[in-house]
Amino acid sequence: MSRSDVIELDHPAEKAFLVAVDTGEDPGWSAEESLVELSNLATTAGAVVVGAEWQNRRHIDPNWYVGKGKAEELIAAKNETGFDVLVADDELSPAQQRALEELLKVKVIDRSRLILDIFAQHAQTHEGRLQVELAQLEYQLPRLTKLWTHLSRTGGGIGTRGPGESQLETDRRLIRDRIKKMKERVEQVRQQRSTAARGRDRRLMPTVAIVGYTNSGKSTLLNSLVGSEVALAEDKLFATLDPTSRQVRLGDGQTAIVTDTVGFIHKLPHQLIDAFRATLEEVNRADVLIEVVDASDGHFNEHRTTVQAVLDELGAGDKPRLVVFNKADLIDSAARDPEMPGPVIARTVFVSALTGYGLDTLRAAVAALLAELWVDVDVSVPYAAGELLARVRERGTVELEYGERDVRIVGRVTPALAGELEAAAARWAAAARDL
Repeated sequence: MSRSDVIELDHPAEKAFLVAVDTGEDPGWSAEESLVELSNLATTAGAVVVGAEWQNRRHIDPNWYVGKGKAEELIAAKNETGFDVLVADDELSPAQQRALEELLKVKVIDRSRLILDIFAQHAQTHEGRLQVELAQLEYQLPRLTKLWTHLSRTGGGIGTRGPGESQLETDRRLIRDRIKKMKERVEQVRQQRSTAARGRDRRLMPTVAIVGYTNSGKSTLLNSLVGSEVALAEDKLFATLDPTSRQVRLGDGQTAIVTDTVGFIHKLPHQLIDAFRATLEEVNRADVLIEVVDASDGHFNEHRTTVQAVLDELGAGDKPRLVVFNKADLIDSAARDPEMPGPVIARTVFVSALTGYGLDTLRAAVAALLAELWVDVDVSVPYAAGELLARVRERGTVELEYGERDVRIVGRVTPALAGELEAAAARWAAAARDL
């Protein structure tokens, strides 16, 4: 029978039971509140959540995650709900995972593994799949334990005596080799992105990166600013992983390249940050950031703390930024009218990407922020620098004074263009001295 003849049956949804420990060390988040987000993650992954438990403890138990007594209570919860997968709200050690699996006789995963699974489901492009696979391999490596004991060469029998490595050691070596190859391929992606970024720099198009907590409306905002659906926008966590860049018209006739980046989340696995660093470099390269906040979410302050932590880890925490409180239509009926202007308060804009409320205000605010980054120039370059002069006229606010042998440029331009002008002026001055 060929593969095409095989009828794939729909597998029943897994029944997930959630568990968390509240140590009081996570400001703004109680275990109960964190479990609400974990439930949304499990649902996004395709599971049916049948129950949840949390425990207040001074420290996470090194053996069971929860205390031994609470772990044994999970047996009764399993009998009552019939769950077949236990999901812990924190990253489990291999020992904790094994102990719970042996006790409950069900699959045990943690928040990191769950998020990685969602990323694997949603990765659409070759680049996205590469980065997700790398993150999964790095997560999996320390968790290779006794999964292949039936194949171990150290277990005795014909063909297994004498020197040789165990199947476990073989698998670890294979995964390390695979990780090395995946890192090389992700580095190729990074170099391709860097080349594309240099192309944008040559055009001197200002760049803006949209960042924010997952499901805050980043993709919807990009679509609304462009005026068409160029990015996948769904009411799901991590609906899109692959960055989308488009030209967007701003106020005062400016145009910028705006990029929608992957969303962040509470307790984002460090493997994902490392693996997606090639993609997230778009954030570092951007001139300014638009931080999208879900104004209707009661945890938006905690969400902003998470976003800031990831930006700090990427080295982009201090970049010029506009804070955009999105979904204003859910908290103010006036925001349902797209003709109403959105208020701007200290680099904070209120918008509804869904209705269009405040988008013109946002365009003007981004243009103003970009203009603040411009610098004053007063330089002279030769007529031979025609291509540079053309870009200055197109991208700067300048006056040109045409002399006998050169052109004096006075005005304001982007920092990148100012650097080019100063370098050209220095070369021209040096050539003039040699004449």
